[in-house]
Amino acid sequence: MNKSVVTNFLAAACVALGYGLQQPIVLTVGMFALSGAITNWLAIHMLFEKVPGLYGSGVVPSRFEEFKAGIHHLMMNQFFTQENIDRFLNSSDAKTIDLTPVIDKVDLEPSFDALVSTVEQSSLGNMLAMFGGAEALTPLKEPFIDKMKQSLVELTQSEEFNHILVNELERPDVLADMQAKVANIVEQRLNELTPELVKQIVQDMIRTHLGWLVVWGGVFGGLIGLIAALIQ
Repeated sequence: MNKSVVTNFLAAACVALGYGLQQPIVLTVGMFALSGAITNWLAIHMLFEKVPGLYGSGVVPSRFEEFKAGIHHLMMNQFFTQENIDRFLNSSDAKTIDLTPVIDKVDLEPSFDALVSTVEQSSLGNMLAMFGGAEALTPLKEPFIDKMKQSLVELTQSEEFNHILVNELERPDVLADMQAKVANIVEQRLNELTPELVKQIVQDMIRTHLGWLVVWGGVFGGLIGLIAALIQ
């Protein structure tokens, strides 16, 4: 249910009822309520849409660049500060950094190829050639890769490794570089925004709540109209 439409409809109904039944009080209440609801609805509409002749309308799309700059400033100066990053690294969450997803995506085939090449160039190369050369080791590729990934996962989950990793990440130059990279990512994502998308995002966030402005505009307008009618 659209609160703005319902409020305007009820106010317009009071106007029609008061005019039709020749009830000045009802007519005045309806007119004041309708004026309060319509002006508040127009104010909300003007946030998102440019209305010809009305200066200041369309403030959200017209202030698009300032909107992006505000988000960037909020993200970098409130969330991704060096102090907050350092606080996270010293928290319990950072003590158990899980690198398993990263390791699973790493291609370890070059490691196996390097191992085979090393064996071929070593004193064992001639013996390997007698058994079919490098091709004889091909069946060992998958077991080697699986074992390597398992070993790397176990290594990264050790307390000593996490302690070393956190200490390295806490270095001032690393923190500064991390913050710069985060700032670059935030800026890139903000550059993907368009004025229309920003308008839609803001509308979705606040239109429901701003609808109450129309309701209360109608209510207080009606009360003022009632007072005006009674003191005449």
